[in-house]
Amino acid sequence: MQSKAVLFDMDGVVVDSERYWVELEAELYPEVVAESVSTEETTGMNFREIYDYLDDEYETTASKDEFVARYEEAARDIYGERVVLMDGFRELAADLREDGRAVALVSSSPHDWIDRMLDRFDLRDDFDAVVSAEEIDGASKPDPGVYEYAAEQLGVNPDECIAVEDSENGVESAKAAGMRMVGYRNQSDAELELSAADAVVESPGELQETLVE
Repeated sequence: MQSKAVLFDMDGVVVDSERYWVELEAELYPEVVAESVSTEETTGMNFREIYDYLDDEYETTASKDEFVARYEEAARDIYGERVVLMDGFRELAADLREDGRAVALVSSSPHDWIDRMLDRFDLRDDFDAVVSAEEIDGASKPDPGVYEYAAEQLGVNPDECIAVEDSENGVESAKAAGMRMVGYRNQSDAELELSAADAVVESPGELQETLVE
């Protein structure tokens, strides 16, 4: 798939953090919501918007400050100690840039979480742009704003971009922005609905083939 830019989601794509968030949410949601909630409903959302979503749809029994504190505490451990970088990601980013394509990181996570991951794996020079939902007043996926803003930062049109996402909300966000989509099905979210993507891959090798070859 050819493009002028490739935009990567962070959680579940560049690093395997999504499985840890699923574990946290499977434990946390029953503590703050009386009804049963699937973690798939909120995958790809910013954690502050997750609280608002749960409060609107189900009503919560904990304060937003308490909810946010659990995520902040978990983020320090997840990004600082536990996550692993996608196999071959450095090589993939290098191949894309060598091919003349811009590479960006586009996440609903706050900048301090993103920065912790970038510093841990020394990835700052691998991206031409790093965009957080914080830069557009926190409107996270599935809102298309974060992808539209990323395209602006790269100086390309959305229809000249390919986004790589592992969640239904992420796919919806990039498609609404007018981008082509590659759905990345990792081990933590094998059941998520990614059929709206233009292509779906199940391994780093397949992703490399789809984007580069």
